[in-house]
Amino acid sequence: MIALIAVIVMLIGMMCVLAYTLAIYALPFMLALATTRFAYGTGAGWLGAGLVGLTAGAASFGVLTFLFAVLRAPILRVALALIFAAPAAVAGYALVHGVTAEAVPSPVWRQICCLGGGALVGAAAIIRLATSAD
Repeated sequence: MIALIAVIVMLIGMMCVLAYTLAIYALPFMLALATTRFAYGTGAGWLGAGLVGLTAGAASFGVLTFLFAVLRAPILRVALALIFAAPAAVAGYALVHGVTAEAVPSPVWRQICCLGGGALVGAAAIIRLATSAD
């Protein structure tokens, strides 16, 4: 039983590291996913929708990275960082909600944990963007 608890704690830690590492890629992924669903819904097929989504994700990441490198006004850089961090915060909320769905019996405490996890992942994305700009 203790070994199982240790494995669960390690897996939660690994998921947090993964969320921290991939936090800045949440916006391009969400844009690529939305574009893929739209392309598939309009009849592009699996291959065409996949190519459209991959292209849209890469293009959105490239454009946003270029804008982050080019913009010098602090308010614009903060706005762009918040645009990047908002989907990361949503993904962090969903991650913590998935982990705590059965572990936390009280819905109020589950929401508090989820909001805290979303805030931490969003803050981690902003911090990663701030440190990558230097």
